[in-house]
Amino acid sequence: MNSVEASQGTKKVLSRRRTSILRSQWFFLLVAEIIIAVITGIVNPRFFTTSNIMNILEQIAVLGIVSSGMTLLIISGEIDISVGANIGLSSCVMAMMIKSSNGYLLPVIVGIALAVFNSLLVGITARAFKAPSFITSLAFTSVFQGVALAITKGSFQTIYGQFEFIGTARLWQILPFSFIISIGAYIIVHFLLSYTKLGRRTYAVGSNPSAAYLSGISVNRSKLMAFLLNGIFIGIASMVLLSRIGAAQPSTGSGIELKAIGAVVIGGTPLSGGKGRIIGTFFGVLLMGLISNSLNMLRVNPYFQTVTFGVLIIASLAISVLSTYRKRGKIRTSSERKDEER
Repeated sequence: MNSVEASQGTKKVLSRRRTSILRSQWFFLLVAEIIIAVITGIVNPRFFTTSNIMNILEQIAVLGIVSSGMTLLIISGEIDISVGANIGLSSCVMAMMIKSSNGYLLPVIVGIALAVFNSLLVGITARAFKAPSFITSLAFTSVFQGVALAITKGSFQTIYGQFEFIGTARLWQILPFSFIISIGAYIIVHFLLSYTKLGRRTYAVGSNPSAAYLSGISVNRSKLMAFLLNGIFIGIASMVLLSRIGAAQPSTGSGIELKAIGAVVIGGTPLSGGKGRIIGTFFGVLLMGLISNSLNMLRVNPYFQTVTFGVLIIASLAISVLSTYRKRGKIRTSSERKDEER
């Protein structure tokens, strides 16, 4: 009897997990990506070549690292649209230091530290003035771009032939090392969100800051920690991007914040915060890279590609709003049922 009950219990658990997967947003993204890949591969068989697939992975590496930090921020109920300007300033400082010295370690450390400082500055300002981080990050976008223009005088900082081993290296001559770094970022965020107090507090402050405060959680500290981690990922993304393209300018990274926000929201993390998983962000980033590559393979006009990304971001915002309304509807229904029972 016990063995029968145990087997039935196992079947129920497996059934619930299967249902959970089928209802997950990342599962629908995976299906959509398979459909896009099959259609593109039929039209242009070169899509399925090893070189093209590795090219896709290399292209989404930097976006994946940035999106990992953005996932933490959005779950905590915050947002940072100064990411692109922060990358521009950090990469310019790295490039200028590399040009003036023979080493790479110190420039990388300084660049990452600068990105962390900038991200924390956005968060501290938002918390100090009790203003939305959207507004403060919008203001700091101009600040970071202005500082980058001032120190570079608007010129390119080229380091061709130097510091290429991170952005161009390939493991076993196939897998891009930059993509491996992005996978590491996904794993770190997954571990933080799933197995640490920081993760639980991040979900709590994003879902209901007042309730989190009453339960003894420091809302300001938790949100600032999210900004700090976001800054670390921005610094690493700046390093990888500089190593890949071999040059930097104040506009380096411009627009990547919108793609990152779109990838996070498409992956199932609502802009209202409080919920989300890094696996959804991974498939959101992959969708971005897949669409870009597919449009190139299908020889679509580059201007229309820009329109496509804009539409994709609008769609991600619509998904976020619909998921929020659905959540509120469920809460209302459950409360009404309780009232009826009473």
